[in-house]
Amino acid sequence: MSANRFPYAAAQVRKGLWQSRRFLVLRRLAQAAFLLLFLSGPVVGIWISKGTLASSLTLGVLPLTDPFILLQSVAARHWPEATALAGAAIVLTTYLLAGGRSYCSWVCPINPVTDLAAWLRRRLGITQSSKIRPELRYYLVIAVLAVSAATGMLAFELVNPVTAFHRAIVYGAWTSATGAILIFAFDLLVAKNGWCGHLCPVGAFYGGVGSATLLRVSATRRDACDDCMDCFAVCPEPQVISPALRGNRTGVGPVILSGDCTVCGACIDACPERVFTLTHRFDTRLLPCSATSQPETPAAYERTTP
Repeated sequence: MSANRFPYAAAQVRKGLWQSRRFLVLRRLAQAAFLLLFLSGPVVGIWISKGTLASSLTLGVLPLTDPFILLQSVAARHWPEATALAGAAIVLTTYLLAGGRSYCSWVCPINPVTDLAAWLRRRLGITQSSKIRPELRYYLVIAVLAVSAATGMLAFELVNPVTAFHRAIVYGAWTSATGAILIFAFDLLVAKNGWCGHLCPVGAFYGGVGSATLLRVSATRRDACDDCMDCFAVCPEPQVISPALRGNRTGVGPVILSGDCTVCGACIDACPERVFTLTHRFDTRLLPCSATSQPETPAAYERTTP
């Protein structure tokens, strides 16, 4: 069996359906919950949250502002109001605790679109991918701020597919979903994890925040790794795994410290050996291979397709 096509199969045999899909299910529930906060107004007339993920007001008292929006506003020489500053501070503090790019995997409505494209690539056996330098997204952050400064406008918000797709879902403005459709086609046919992993400036900004965040994934049982590569197959940022997973050879600790990690938990779900766990950046413990192992039948070691 190709791990690239069915990376969760062995984990499902070894750990069961829930343990091999729990973070995926929890992420979808979280994304649905955030959307329901905004849908409550248009659908039932009870406005829990007004606005978009870029800027909103919850229960009429809690302002939330995307810090990247705030940066564009400052660059455009539009000094934000106190509520916008407070909202950005709340969001920034939250992601400093929960992981900067957890926004990308737990909140952003584009994430299910890119996940679907990645799943289809595996199922269809599409391996060809255009080579795009990951640091391009950081150059795009600089470009967005430069254009904002030059034009006096929030440059990325003019084309932001995340805000547009959120608006399409909440307000039924489905013509605004064009960007999401293009991202899906791009990720499926042009570049693996192309949008989130190489282009999105919002993700790049939160990646910068993520380099200092508390919540982390750690390869606490990396000695149990059997090199099946399933974690690399499902990770939207596979380059973050190697330092922690192979650290016993280089003297690097087991915690994934890269800000590019989206804390999606896909590696935890897909690993049949229970190598990974969700923890904090100061948890550098390494567990012995037998710490969480359970008796296995010979069939459990077979990597069969579903």
